[in-house]
Amino acid sequence: MKILTHPSPVLKLNAHVVEPTQDSELRSLVRRMAQTMYDAPGIGLAAPQVGVQKRVIVYDLDDGLVALCNPRIVSRSDETEIVDEACLSVPGIVVDVERSLEVTCEALDLDGGPVEITAQGLHARLLLHEIDHLDGVLILDRAAPEERKIATRRYMEAREESA
Repeated sequence: MKILTHPSPVLKLNAHVVEPTQDSELRSLVRRMAQTMYDAPGIGLAAPQVGVQKRVIVYDLDDGLVALCNPRIVSRSDETEIVDEACLSVPGIVVDVERSLEVTCEALDLDGGPVEITAQGLHARLLLHEIDHLDGVLILDRAAPEERKIATRRYMEAREESA
């Protein structure tokens, strides 16, 4: 699988809800996404990043692969922090992104069973980042306007140089 990069229009689309028990290709998709994420290397990947408009994410924070279908944030802390974030779909660029320090995420597993995750720190940030991809939002969209302009210009110049 190839990871799509900005400015691919596919990255700006909203992904579609999946029915894990009725999607015969879901497990294969998750396996291929996981391999692509590990090869990149990265810690998370959303299906739209590989051109698949399904609400599916995979991630591994060094404690095993997690695959979530239709993840959504149901609560988030008011306390936030601004941290540099990178993205496989905007390679070579790091921008400051403000995110909640704690979130609760509800989703389905690959068997269609309910999953609830309360996450803090990097885990919370990763969930928010990958769910953003399902909604067509990139880290550039989360950056402050001036930082977004500078990062976008640096990114586009680097793309031109490597072309």
